[in-house]
Amino acid sequence: MSRKFFLDRSIGETRGVITLDGRPERLLITRDGEPAATRLFARSVARVRSVEKNIGAAFLDLPGKVEALYSLRQDELPPVRGAAVEVEIRTEGRQDKLATVRLIGPAEGEPRLLQAAPDIEAELQDIARGAKIVEGLGAREAADAAEAEVLETIHALPGGGNIAIEPTRALVSIDVDLGGRPGSDTKSAARMANLTALGMAARLLRLKGLGGLVIFDLVGRGHDGKAIDGAARAAFSPDNPGVAIDKISRFGTLTLTVPRRRRPILDTLLDETGGLSATTGALRLVRELEREGRAVPGGQLTAACGPAVLAAFESYRAALTERLGARFTVEARDGWVNDRLEVVAR
Repeated sequence: MSRKFFLDRSIGETRGVITLDGRPERLLITRDGEPAATRLFARSVARVRSVEKNIGAAFLDLPGKVEALYSLRQDELPPVRGAAVEVEIRTEGRQDKLATVRLIGPAEGEPRLLQAAPDIEAELQDIARGAKIVEGLGAREAADAAEAEVLETIHALPGGGNIAIEPTRALVSIDVDLGGRPGSDTKSAARMANLTALGMAARLLRLKGLGGLVIFDLVGRGHDGKAIDGAARAAFSPDNPGVAIDKISRFGTLTLTVPRRRRPILDTLLDETGGLSATTGALRLVRELEREGRAVPGGQLTAACGPAVLAAFESYRAALTERLGARFTVEARDGWVNDRLEVVAR
């Protein structure tokens, strides 16, 4: 297996990509203005807001007016309400779920950040272990491709068929479909589709930042349990420690748990309605203006987008003007959704 590393530094956000045999395996995104205290491995002084023994949890106030949750152990004395404690982020928050923390010990003073999480460049360097990290246009293209794949629900399998990955509040469901996979031996085709799906799904779950309870609805009947178990363990080995794989059920489903540490990428890219967020649209507009600006040096650029995207774009206008000069205009179009953009160079 061959992995490559990419770092895209753009106005408003930084994106890191790791590819596996030419396909995106991980996408890391940080955006300007995001709470630093809730990023994975960030250390802070937090204030205990409340202790709820009936659910075995303590709710904490982190710096930046954000909350986190600490799961109480049965054998420990719970922290006191109002106490200052030092904590480290163990899992990032997602949608309606708070970030969780590891309790380090007592602290003093008001909530404040003690140690920021490693930035994306540092994370890539740690994983790359001396391998080259590509920047520039190649990194921009790799990040755009990774982002596009994250947004897809149905993914084609090599040789035919597909898998659909759909996260819910409780679990991630993965449906394996044989589709038009060629071959007269349906049982053999189903076996190959299931084995291929496990490897692809493991990569895509890492790419999308998904985990927790995962259920595969395998295709066909009479599954080769030993082969599927071996394929699942190999596919999800990069996610260890913490992966647990059950036996195939009588309903033809395979259940496993995968450690969930990061915020799902979809939570960053989408809004509460499930559509592309205005911020994501604005950042895409910035990159498109930069792309056209490079293609037509000195040319005048005219862009159009939805009203919400234009409002979000204003946060990046000054930085883009410094980079391109005052040679672009952006206008709002009523009724345009957040992923509808238009840039023209003259």
